Amino acid sequence: MEVGVSLERAIELACATPMARRSEILSLDEARGRVLAESLASKVDDPRFDNSAMDGFAVRAEDCSENGAVLRIIGISQAGGEMPPAVSAGQACRIMTGAPLPSGADAIVMVEDTSVEGDSVTILGPARPGFIRRRAENLAKGHEALPSGASLTPASLALAATMGHGEVKVVARPRIAILSTGDELVPAGSELNEGQIHESNSHALASLVERMGCEAIRLEAVQDSLDNLRSTLDSLADCDAIITSGGVSMGEFDLVRKIMEEEGDIHFWRMQVRPGGPPLFGTWNGTPLFGLPGNPVSSQVVFTILVAPWISHCLNYHNELGPRLARRIRVRLQDSVRGAPGKLCLRRIRINSEGDQLTASTHTHQGSGNLHSLVAHDALTLLPPDTNAEVGQTIDALWLS
Repeated sequence: MEVGVSLERAIELACATPMARRSEILSLDEARGRVLAESLASKVDDPRFDNSAMDGFAVRAEDCSENGAVLRIIGISQAGGEMPPAVSAGQACRIMTGAPLPSGADAIVMVEDTSVEGDSVTILGPARPGFIRRRAENLAKGHEALPSGASLTPASLALAATMGHGEVKVVARPRIAILSTGDELVPAGSELNEGQIHESNSHALASLVERMGCEAIRLEAVQDSLDNLRSTLDSLADCDAIITSGGVSMGEFDLVRKIMEEEGDIHFWRMQVRPGGPPLFGTWNGTPLFGLPGNPVSSQVVFTILVAPWISHCLNYHNELGPRLARRIRVRLQDSVRGAPGKLCLRRIRINSEGDQLTASTHTHQGSGNLHSLVAHDALTLLPPDTNAEVGQTIDALWLS
């Protein structure tokens, strides 16, 4: 067991014990919000044929070099209709948006720039080659437009359909169990007795697990009893990973740390970060287990910086297009921010935009028990150990999504 590791070392140690990656095939209707297990190549050209971007007339540009040219209308091209007749010198073909371009035509005149009388059209504006959408200008058949590990967003679902895919292979959602520990915890909505508080961490962690493309199995809080904790952990053999909240520090009743030391296998304990210093990672009966701090802010911060990257690694998510909870940015401080001795400091900040620059400010106190601070802010500083930052200084930060 390693003790007091850097964030980078913690991620490295955790990623050495991945959970399994499985896949399944789903229809597009079932695949909303899921993650591709393999890249998708287009089965067709897009567009499939040269077509018009505007309602108007398909013409030969050389016939429209002067305003007032009169052309004979020879037919109409409609989306989904029969192929239109070819356009020859002195002719024009009515055309609708998305309809095939007649052979012989090389430009479109918008309907607004024409005047029609009988079977003749007078050209009153420019003939525009740029209003023709060329075959395969978006995608050529065989082009891999959606990479493995990409989230199936509304746009990517539509693209998959455009490419001719009615079903896709996606990453099966791993089952991740979530349980909080502590005699003081009671379910939200319950009446509180002296010394009790409402349990909240499991709700936040379940939401974060699902945002990372996994299935959250949220359990009720476990009381501070080794027998209860052991029984609960043993019951989770069908889960792919376990996340606990609380019980990982150095107190007499920090039972997650104790049971993992005595009966599990701890790979590391404690990280050089603030907030969120006391987490552990190991396995329980071969199942990866993250023991997160009980302080509400710390549990969510550690999930964001440690557990989410581990999930991304295990499931081979795309670095840019896959699920993620934060992205690294540079911000200019509007308030000074104090760092932490010997630890990476993750203060909560709020991102603002001033012209072409992102700025950051603070709005509540920074205690790890102040859950409201995560609502009032939307980013975390990445202050290196032993580093303070002053007003006007530009620093690295994580912008939470």
